[in-house]
Amino acid sequence: MEAYVHSNTENHIATIEFFHPEQNSLPGNILAQLAQAITDAGNNPEVKVIILKSGGDRTFCAGASFRELIAIDDPAKGKVFFSGFANVINAMRKCPKFIIGRIQGKTVGGGVGIAAATDYCFAAKFAAIKLSELNVGIGPFVVSPAIERKMGVSAMSQIAIDANTFYEAEWARGKGLFAQVYEDIEEMDNAVAAFAQHLCTYNPEAMTEMKKIFWKGTDDWDHLLAERAAISGRLVLSAFTKKTLEKFK
Repeated sequence: MEAYVHSNTENHIATIEFFHPEQNSLPGNILAQLAQAITDAGNNPEVKVIILKSGGDRTFCAGASFRELIAIDDPAKGKVFFSGFANVINAMRKCPKFIIGRIQGKTVGGGVGIAAATDYCFAAKFAAIKLSELNVGIGPFVVSPAIERKMGVSAMSQIAIDANTFYEAEWARGKGLFAQVYEDIEEMDNAVAAFAQHLCTYNPEAMTEMKKIFWKGTDDWDHLLAERAAISGRLVLSAFTKKTLEKFK
């Protein structure tokens, strides 16, 4: 199957699904489509709630596309690539609708940042998380503000430093990333659908005002995440990172 971003609206619920055959990794064009789909759903008066999910039943998101990381050959291109994750997170932050995350499997790097930027997140027990960026000589600079906001500095720094370890879904739930963890994907999907339908019975204006309050203090993220993208764009060209990425060619 080819990579895609699909959006469908039914009964006031917009479901946005992304997919990439390489474990739902996210190249720049898919990140751009994802950010636009979130913005469009947020601006659609027919939409009251958004569900964000990925295709397949294994990995939710493997993070950045290694093919594109390897191809980066100057800091400007590096900043543009990492800004793709920044744009998705900022689109989620600015979206006036609640975004429900549906995390069916393992989540790495930028995928953890996307999960953290949802407003309410469901997970299956298979949804272990890892911030692996330090392994290749960079760090989770772009996504760490969203993760820190949701899980706190202590939990974020723990998984950022311990870059080889997958942390189980129940650990992530205890730190606030996931609201609920389910034994299987079917049970999780039923819960996501019921929750989204129930949210549609609430006053949309009240939910929009609540979201503003939840994200208070993040107005500088357009600038902040661009700065963080520049750091990653510089480090991806370091001798250490280039040597490490050679192993993945």
